[in-house]
Amino acid sequence: MPATKPLVIVTRKLPDAIETRMRELFDTQLNLEDRPMDQAELIDALQRADVLVPTVTDRIDAKVLVRAGARLKLIANFGTGVDNIDVKTALERGITVTNTPGVLTEDTADMTMALMLAVPRRLVEGVKCLEAEEFHGWSPNWMLGHRIWGKRLGILGMGRIGQAVARRAKAFGLQIHYHNRKPVHPDIERELEATYWDSLDQMLTRMDIVSVNCPHTPATYHLLSARRLKLMKPSAYLVNTARGEVIDENALARQIEAGQLAGAGLDVFEHEPAVNPRLLRLKNVVLLPHMGSATLEGRIDMGEKVIINIKTFVDGHKPPDRVIPAML
Repeated sequence: MPATKPLVIVTRKLPDAIETRMRELFDTQLNLEDRPMDQAELIDALQRADVLVPTVTDRIDAKVLVRAGARLKLIANFGTGVDNIDVKTALERGITVTNTPGVLTEDTADMTMALMLAVPRRLVEGVKCLEAEEFHGWSPNWMLGHRIWGKRLGILGMGRIGQAVARRAKAFGLQIHYHNRKPVHPDIERELEATYWDSLDQMLTRMDIVSVNCPHTPATYHLLSARRLKLMKPSAYLVNTARGEVIDENALARQIEAGQLAGAGLDVFEHEPAVNPRLLRLKNVVLLPHMGSATLEGRIDMGEKVIINIKTFVDGHKPPDRVIPAML
C-alpha cells in the first residue's frame, strides 16, 4: 500500500457520519448521487482504487476482477453477504475481501419476526381494507387469521441470524426446529429448546412456518425448489429475509396460487430489484423492498466495521473480517 493515504472508492452513498470519517482517514471518493455503478464504472473504479467499498448491488464477478488495477489490494464489502463478489478470483489475484458480519443480526431477526406475525394475522390486508374504506365495524368472522403461539417454526440456517430469530420466536411460544450443515452447540440447543433435522425434506413436511436464514451460495441456490416446496403443508407459511435466490420464486407463486401454501412473507427476491408479478397479485403474500437491515444504527455499525477493516489493512495487519472460501 502507498505511504500516502490510500484511494478508497465507495460505490454507494453511506451514512454521513461514516462518509465524514472515511474522508478524514483516507483519500475517499464518494458516490454523492447514490446511483448504482454500471459495469464500466465498476471496472474504472477497480483500476484506480487501492480499496473498493462495494455493496450488495455491485456485481463484482471474474470478468470485472480481471480488469482490476495493480493498486487494488482490498475489497471492503459494505454488507455481510458476499455472493455479489467472486471471492475465489479476488484471492487468486492477491485481493483481500472483507465483510461486516454480526452487525445486522438483530435488525434482520426483528424483520423476520415481523413477517411471521404479519402474514398469518393478515396485517397488510387489514391496512388495505382501511385505506379502501371497507371497514364497517367488528364482525366475528371478518379478517380471520391464524395464531402463531404453539406452532412449529423450521429455521433454515442456524447461524447468528437464525439463532436470533429462534430466541424471538421462542418468546412468542413457537416450537423451534432447524436445519443446518451441522448441529449447533448443545448449550444453544438447550437454551432454545431446538430440534435439529439433518434432513431438510423431513423438516419441511412438519413445519407450520419456515424461515429462510441461510446465505446464498452455489449449494443453496434454489434450495427450496419446486419439489421441496411441495413437501410443505398447505397450511404452512414461508418467510425469507436472507437471499431471494434460495427459493424458486415461480414455484412458490404456483404453490400459493393453487392453495398449496397458506402464504409467504418476502423481504428479498430472486431477481432484485425486479419482483415477480405473480407474487405481487397475491393477497396472502407480504412483500417488502429488502428492508431487513434498514436501520440507521445498523448502517452506521456496518460502516464502522468497513473503516476498521480498511484501517487495519492499511496499517499492515490482517483485517478482522476477512472472507475466506471455507467460510462460504
